[in-house]
Amino acid sequence: MSRQVFLHPIANTIAKLLILGIVGGAVGLTVFSMLVARSPLMAQVDIAPVQPVPFSHEHHVDGLGLVCRYCHVYVEDSAFAGVPQTEICVGCHSQVWADSPTLAPVLDSYKANESLEWNRVYDLPDYVYFNHSIHINKGVACVSCHGQVNEMPIVRKQSTLHMDWCLDCHRNREDNIRPRSEVFDMHWEAPEDLEALRQRLVEDYHVDVEQFNITDCSICHR
Repeated sequence: MSRQVFLHPIANTIAKLLILGIVGGAVGLTVFSMLVARSPLMAQVDIAPVQPVPFSHEHHVDGLGLVCRYCHVYVEDSAFAGVPQTEICVGCHSQVWADSPTLAPVLDSYKANESLEWNRVYDLPDYVYFNHSIHINKGVACVSCHGQVNEMPIVRKQSTLHMDWCLDCHRNREDNIRPRSEVFDMHWEAPEDLEALRQRLVEDYHVDVEQFNITDCSICHR
Protein backbone atom coordinates (compact mmCIF):
# COMPACT_ATOMS: atom_id res chain seq x y z
CA MET A 1 0.00 0.00 0.00
CA SER A 2 1.20 3.47 -0.85
CA ARG A 3 1.56 5.94 1.94
CA GLN A 4 -0.07 9.33 1.65
CA VAL A 5 2.33 12.20 2.19
CA PHE A 6 0.96 15.30 3.84
CA LEU A 7 2.82 18.57 3.11
CA HIS A 8 2.91 21.45 5.46
CA PRO A 9 0.34 24.13 4.43
CA ILE A 10 3.11 26.68 3.92
CA ALA A 11 4.84 24.48 1.32
CA ASN A 12 2.57 25.67 -1.50
CA THR A 13 3.26 29.27 -0.60
CA ILE A 14 7.00 28.67 -0.57
CA ALA A 15 6.82 26.92 -3.94
CA LYS A 16 4.86 29.78 -5.49
CA LEU A 17 7.27 32.36 -4.11
CA LEU A 18 10.20 30.35 -5.40
CA ILE A 19 8.71 30.17 -8.89
CA LEU A 20 7.89 33.88 -8.85
CA GLY A 21 11.41 34.64 -7.69
CA ILE A 22 12.97 32.62 -10.50
CA VAL A 23 10.72 34.15 -13.16
CA GLY A 24 11.11 37.66 -11.74
CA GLY A 25 14.86 37.27 -11.51
CA ALA A 26 15.07 36.09 -15.12
CA VAL A 27 12.95 39.02 -16.31
CA GLY A 28 14.95 41.47 -14.22
CA LEU A 29 18.24 40.11 -15.49
CA THR A 30 17.01 40.37 -19.09
CA VAL A 31 15.87 43.97 -18.63
CA PHE A 32 19.11 44.88 -16.86
CA SER A 33 21.18 43.29 -19.64
CA MET A 34 19.24 45.23 -22.29
CA LEU A 35 19.72 48.50 -20.43
CA VAL A 36 23.44 47.88 -20.03
CA ALA A 37 23.80 46.89 -23.69
CA ARG A 38 22.20 50.17 -24.78
CA SER A 39 23.96 52.34 -22.23
CA PRO A 40 26.41 55.09 -23.22
CA LEU A 41 29.14 53.13 -21.48
CA MET A 42 28.72 50.11 -23.75
CA ALA A 43 28.53 52.46 -26.74
CA GLN A 44 31.88 53.88 -25.57
CA VAL A 45 30.55 57.42 -25.30
CA ASP A 46 33.08 59.88 -23.84
CA ILE A 47 35.87 57.37 -24.38
CA ALA A 48 38.88 58.59 -26.36
CA PRO A 49 40.74 55.79 -28.15
CA VAL A 50 44.51 55.80 -27.88
CA GLN A 51 45.97 57.19 -31.12
CA PRO A 52 49.44 56.88 -32.67
CA VAL A 53 49.76 60.66 -32.37
CA PRO A 54 47.93 62.66 -29.67
CA PHE A 55 46.34 65.12 -32.10
CA SER A 56 44.53 67.93 -30.29
CA HIS A 57 41.49 69.38 -32.04
CA GLU A 58 41.29 71.90 -29.21
CA HIS A 59 44.71 73.28 -30.10
CA HIS A 60 44.33 73.17 -33.87
CA VAL A 61 40.72 74.44 -34.10
CA ASP A 62 40.33 76.93 -31.26
CA GLY A 63 44.02 77.62 -30.74
CA LEU A 64 45.17 77.98 -34.35
CA GLY A 65 41.85 78.66 -36.04
CA LEU A 66 41.93 75.79 -38.52
CA VAL A 67 38.58 74.89 -40.05
CA CYS A 68 37.37 71.31 -40.43
CA ARG A 69 37.82 71.32 -44.20
CA TYR A 70 41.51 72.16 -43.96
CA CYS A 71 42.22 68.59 -42.88
CA HIS A 72 38.99 66.77 -43.78
CA VAL A 73 39.15 67.93 -47.37
CA TYR A 74 36.51 65.56 -48.79
CA VAL A 75 33.91 66.03 -46.09
CA GLU A 76 31.47 67.86 -48.39
CA ASP A 77 31.76 65.46 -51.32
CA SER A 78 32.48 62.03 -49.89
CA ALA A 79 30.35 59.48 -48.07
CA PHE A 80 33.11 59.34 -45.45
CA ALA A 81 34.77 62.24 -43.65
CA GLY A 82 38.04 60.32 -43.70
CA VAL A 83 41.26 61.01 -41.87
CA PRO A 84 43.71 63.53 -43.32
CA GLN A 85 46.54 62.31 -45.47
CA THR A 86 49.95 62.54 -43.85
CA GLU A 87 50.95 65.10 -46.49
CA ILE A 88 48.50 67.56 -44.95
CA CYS A 89 50.14 67.19 -41.53
CA VAL A 90 53.61 67.53 -43.01
CA GLY A 91 52.55 70.68 -44.83
CA CYS A 92 52.84 72.44 -41.48
CA HIS A 93 54.98 70.13 -39.40
CA SER A 94 57.90 69.91 -41.78
CA GLN A 95 58.66 73.34 -40.32
CA VAL A 96 56.73 73.47 -37.04
CA TRP A 97 57.80 71.08 -34.25
CA ALA A 98 59.55 68.96 -36.85
CA ASP A 99 62.01 67.63 -34.26
CA SER A 100 59.36 66.72 -31.69
CA PRO A 101 59.41 63.01 -30.72
CA THR A 102 55.62 63.15 -30.54
CA LEU A 103 55.46 63.86 -34.27
CA ALA A 104 57.98 61.19 -35.23
CA PRO A 105 55.23 58.75 -36.37
CA VAL A 106 53.87 61.42 -38.73
CA LEU A 107 57.22 62.11 -40.36
CA ASP A 108 58.06 58.40 -40.51
CA SER A 109 54.73 57.77 -42.21
CA TYR A 110 55.45 60.48 -44.76
CA LYS A 111 58.96 59.24 -45.52
CA ALA A 112 57.80 55.64 -45.90
CA ASN A 113 54.75 56.68 -47.93
CA GLU A 114 52.55 54.63 -45.61
CA SER A 115 49.37 55.75 -43.88
CA LEU A 116 49.19 56.13 -40.14
CA GLU A 117 46.98 53.52 -38.48
CA TRP A 118 44.48 55.68 -36.61
CA ASN A 119 41.94 54.08 -34.29
CA ARG A 120 38.36 54.82 -35.28
CA VAL A 121 36.26 56.88 -32.91
CA TYR A 122 33.00 56.33 -34.79
CA ASP A 123 32.41 52.98 -36.44
CA LEU A 124 28.97 52.14 -37.81
CA PRO A 125 27.91 48.53 -38.38
CA ASP A 126 28.11 47.20 -41.93
CA TYR A 127 24.31 46.97 -42.19
CA VAL A 128 23.94 50.74 -41.77
CA TYR A 129 24.20 53.08 -44.76
CA PHE A 130 25.48 56.53 -43.89
CA ASN A 131 26.59 59.28 -46.23
CA HIS A 132 28.56 62.08 -44.60
CA SER A 133 28.29 64.56 -47.45
CA ILE A 134 24.50 64.51 -47.63
CA HIS A 135 24.24 65.55 -43.98
CA ILE A 136 26.71 68.39 -44.44
CA ASN A 137 24.92 69.62 -47.55
CA LYS A 138 21.55 69.46 -45.81
CA GLY A 139 22.73 71.81 -43.08
CA VAL A 140 23.63 69.40 -40.26
CA ALA A 141 26.51 70.90 -38.30
CA CYS A 142 29.57 68.97 -37.18
CA VAL A 143 28.69 69.61 -33.54
CA SER A 144 25.29 67.93 -33.93
CA CYS A 145 26.94 64.51 -34.11
CA HIS A 146 30.54 65.01 -33.02
CA GLY A 147 30.01 67.54 -30.24
CA GLN A 148 32.35 70.43 -29.51
CA VAL A 149 35.50 68.82 -30.90
CA ASN A 150 37.14 72.23 -30.63
CA GLU A 151 37.17 71.63 -26.87
CA MET A 152 38.62 68.12 -27.04
CA PRO A 153 42.37 67.64 -26.53
CA ILE A 154 41.81 64.08 -27.77
CA VAL A 155 38.67 63.32 -29.77
CA ARG A 156 36.16 61.16 -27.96
CA LYS A 157 32.87 59.67 -29.05
CA GLN A 158 30.02 62.05 -28.35
CA SER A 159 26.95 60.06 -29.43
CA THR A 160 25.78 56.47 -29.07
CA LEU A 161 24.82 56.20 -32.77
CA HIS A 162 21.92 54.00 -31.70
CA MET A 163 19.03 53.85 -34.15
CA ASP A 164 16.69 55.82 -31.89
CA TRP A 165 19.28 58.60 -31.70
CA CYS A 166 19.41 58.83 -35.49
CA LEU A 167 15.63 58.64 -35.82
CA ASP A 168 15.14 61.41 -33.29
CA CYS A 169 17.02 63.77 -35.61
CA HIS A 170 15.28 62.49 -38.74
CA ARG A 171 11.88 62.98 -37.12
CA ASN A 172 12.75 66.43 -35.76
CA ARG A 173 14.91 67.60 -38.60
CA GLU A 174 14.53 71.30 -37.89
CA ASP A 175 16.15 70.95 -34.46
CA ASN A 176 19.63 70.48 -35.94
CA ILE A 177 19.50 72.34 -39.24
CA ARG A 178 21.41 75.53 -39.91
CA PRO A 179 22.65 77.39 -43.01
CA ARG A 180 25.19 75.39 -45.03
CA SER A 181 27.67 78.21 -44.63
CA GLU A 182 27.62 77.68 -40.85
CA VAL A 183 27.89 73.90 -40.51
CA PHE A 184 31.62 74.06 -39.72
CA ASP A 185 31.31 76.97 -37.27
CA MET A 186 31.95 75.66 -33.76
CA HIS A 187 30.78 78.92 -32.20
CA TRP A 188 27.69 79.64 -34.31
CA GLU A 189 25.25 81.95 -32.59
CA ALA A 190 21.67 81.32 -33.63
CA PRO A 191 19.68 84.38 -34.77
CA GLU A 192 16.57 85.58 -32.98
CA ASP A 193 14.32 84.23 -35.75
CA LEU A 194 15.84 80.75 -35.45
CA GLU A 195 12.55 78.87 -35.65
CA ALA A 196 11.47 80.67 -38.81
CA LEU A 197 14.95 80.21 -40.29
CA ARG A 198 14.89 76.47 -39.65
CA GLN A 199 11.46 76.06 -41.18
CA ARG A 200 12.65 77.90 -44.26
CA LEU A 201 15.80 75.78 -44.50
CA VAL A 202 13.78 72.56 -44.22
CA GLU A 203 11.94 73.63 -47.36
CA ASP A 204 14.98 75.04 -49.16
CA TYR A 205 17.12 71.96 -48.47
CA HIS A 206 14.27 69.51 -49.24
CA VAL A 207 14.35 67.62 -45.97
CA ASP A 208 10.66 67.59 -45.13
CA VAL A 209 9.98 64.39 -43.16
CA GLU A 210 6.61 63.55 -44.71
CA GLN A 211 7.39 64.56 -48.27
CA PHE A 212 10.76 62.83 -48.51
CA ASN A 213 10.11 60.02 -46.00
CA ILE A 214 13.51 60.29 -44.31
CA THR A 215 12.36 57.99 -41.50
CA ASP A 216 11.83 55.04 -43.83
CA CYS A 217 13.87 51.93 -43.00
CA SER A 218 15.42 51.86 -46.48
CA ILE A 219 17.06 55.25 -45.93
CA CYS A 220 19.65 53.70 -43.63
CA HIS A 221 19.27 49.96 -44.34
CA ARG A 222 19.76 49.21 -48.04
